Amino acid sequence: MERSYNFNAGPAALPLDVLKKAQSELTNFKNSGMSVMELSHRSKEYEEVHNRAQQLLRELLNIPENYEVLFLQGGASLQFTMVPINFLGNGNGSYVLTGSWSKKALKEAEKIGKTTIAATSEQTNFDRIPKLNELSIDDNASYVHITSNNTIYGTQWQAFPTVENLIADMSSDILCRPLDVSKFKLIYAGAQKNLGPSGVTVVIADKNFLEKGADNLPTMLDYRTHSKNNSLFNTPPTFAIYMLSLVLEWLKDQGGTEKIQETNNQKASLLYNVIDESNGFYNGHAQKDSRSIMNVTFTLPSDDLTKQFLAESKELGFVGLNGHRSIGGCRASIYNAVPLESVEKLSEFMISFQKKA
Repeated sequence: MERSYNFNAGPAALPLDVLKKAQSELTNFKNSGMSVMELSHRSKEYEEVHNRAQQLLRELLNIPENYEVLFLQGGASLQFTMVPINFLGNGNGSYVLTGSWSKKALKEAEKIGKTTIAATSEQTNFDRIPKLNELSIDDNASYVHITSNNTIYGTQWQAFPTVENLIADMSSDILCRPLDVSKFKLIYAGAQKNLGPSGVTVVIADKNFLEKGADNLPTMLDYRTHSKNNSLFNTPPTFAIYMLSLVLEWLKDQGGTEKIQETNNQKASLLYNVIDESNGFYNGHAQKDSRSIMNVTFTLPSDDLTKQFLAESKELGFVGLNGHRSIGGCRASIYNAVPLESVEKLSEFMISFQKKA
């Protein structure tokens, strides 16, 4: 069977070269006579995998030495709780609402302590990222939380605010472009969109900031537990971290974040050009200055045409083009691992579908 044109929002496409590499090592990793899934997480073989993944992340993102790289579990959803329980204290968490995930992060923080909304675009159904001059940050803010890319609505921060104690959920766009990590006190990202398979969550955090966490926390919810134990306090998701390391190796081979950004911009431009030149047949949800290069969201003139579009695309091997149930329409998730060829095929289909509609 041929490979599908995979536009799933997450879990998402993985590089074919990575899958082949994992396949070749699946039953006998580095002549150990075992799969990575069977190795002890205390073994030398696995320790090399673990440390290599950390090293590659540091290299690809130019992570400063005073930042920790952690591999945790529970996805971004657990980070919604870990962030406030560690850092909210007697202040308040200041949240910028740009979609469903930032709202969920705020909801969890509200259970821990005081929160404020620094800005929101909900009044226009999250079709844009608030401008930097719209942010209203409380003087008593313990941190400011943003979601860098919004998979459901197809919006993405083009420039980040310069504020104290900035925290970001980058689950759906980490490594899609160069990043100044030093602007943030903490970054977290579930792997299943742009880093690897589901099961591991990457946390990048200023070491001094971590030490300011609350006292007497539950052991597993304290970042310092994982920092002091190299993310090996308990059994980590070893196979997911192994796959993460392969994805990072692949990204390095592609030329790193600067080169992958060029490809991502090319892929996004293909689809946005089709939308913009369709005379309203395709209507992008995101305002142009907030468009994501990871998730392209759009609607067609009617529900019937949308159903027909999705049905015909499925017959041609396209997968994952359904829009999220909250806004409907269509969505193409074009993460790093989605080949340019797949996006070219989709743009061609969109043009031909409009012509015969």
